[in-house]
Amino acid sequence: MPDSIPATFKPTLILHGGAGNIHRSTLPPDLYARYHASLLSYLRSTKELLNSGASALDAAVHAVSLLEDDELFNCGRGSVFTSAGTIEMEASVMVTTVNNSPNDETPGSIKRGAGVMGLRNVRHPIQLAKECLLRTGYDANGDPTGDGGNMHSQLMAPYVEELARAWGLEFKPDGWFWTKRRWEEHRRGLKGEKEPISMSQGTVGCVCLDRWGNLAVATSTGGLTNKLPGRIGDTPTLGAGFWAEAWEEVLRAAGGMVYRSSMSNPRDADTDASSGASAIRRMVADCIPPAVNRLLWPDTRLPSLERSSEKQALLERESTPRRVRRRAVALSGTGNGDSFLRVAAARTACAMLRYSQSSVPRTLAEAVTAVTGPDGELQRSAGRRWGKTGEGEGGIIGIEAETVLDATVTGLHGEQKKGLSRGKVVFDFNCGGMWRAWVEEDATGKDVERVMVFREEYQ
Repeated sequence: MPDSIPATFKPTLILHGGAGNIHRSTLPPDLYARYHASLLSYLRSTKELLNSGASALDAAVHAVSLLEDDELFNCGRGSVFTSAGTIEMEASVMVTTVNNSPNDETPGSIKRGAGVMGLRNVRHPIQLAKECLLRTGYDANGDPTGDGGNMHSQLMAPYVEELARAWGLEFKPDGWFWTKRRWEEHRRGLKGEKEPISMSQGTVGCVCLDRWGNLAVATSTGGLTNKLPGRIGDTPTLGAGFWAEAWEEVLRAAGGMVYRSSMSNPRDADTDASSGASAIRRMVADCIPPAVNRLLWPDTRLPSLERSSEKQALLERESTPRRVRRRAVALSGTGNGDSFLRVAAARTACAMLRYSQSSVPRTLAEAVTAVTGPDGELQRSAGRRWGKTGEGEGGIIGIEAETVLDATVTGLHGEQKKGLSRGKVVFDFNCGGMWRAWVEEDATGKDVERVMVFREEYQ
């Protein structure tokens, strides 16, 4: 990012390393220590990159690239095997921004996503997903760039691997991706034996917020142990295993919300509970010919404006000072991918927050819990198979950020702050455990690094 653009946010990040049937009784201290050390190392490396001025997209891809080289995690080199004994990897990236003036020439400033699937020999699938995101084939003016890209959101091997070779990405032979641990899981699975520690649903991911208010999510996986060849999961599917979006809300001067939308024209949305019927009539009146209006409402020429009380209410609303709050969120999921697909998990959580007109969910954390928390949408999707097949198990991590466009610097829920704003890290899960690492502020404002797998600390 150019140095001339002022920083408005304190960089924020969170990583996940898999979720599933993980329990303290089957997670020995030495294995826990290995996971903890890896996640803490990658957290620190990514945090340092963000603090040095990297974009959210570059930082998230950096974190996932490190995880893809670590045999502990089900992605890249540590990917699980299909039922045919092959490896088929998936990855995705998506970006958005809390800024109200996106710049198409700045990566991460306009909502866009890309997923790749069926990869066998690309060392870092996440880097291929990034290239697919950035190489659109056109510049901001719609002129061809010759970068070899396209506007596709999903691309499958072997065709996308041909693009990876043309773009100079690193390839590795089959032996690079073979690990004893995953091979033994594959063989035991074929025999019908159950794993004592189920990390086969160990999709990894990272969500970052950079200093300019850009959000990025990067997600990578080897899929499910002994999945059928050709199976496509939630990781490369927009809205299922990952999602990012931003929207604007009109606020009353006192801070109450009047309207939620993408805000193409806020004046068109001047409604509240006391004038809901009139609002509907106004919208209908705008969409049909005057003659039809007179048939529907013969006693009025303009049904919502003829009554003096409604006129007065409209005038009062027009004269009320308004502020516009822009909110942005990014999410990455891990768990049983087929279940994430069935409930469009990541997008559903965002939609709950964006479109709900009730008081709940008010925050991204509440929306994530409603989807992937205990008894949430994901768990209920398993029905009577819950707890028996791994179906419905999983978790989501994410970051929520916001700004009030006509204010100086405003906190996540409207409080005035001095200095940089900060995004809010969120997560929840419904299974035994979810590996996650993040940075949070303590009561004194100091950054604290956290790495956890269960709801409580490992002991």
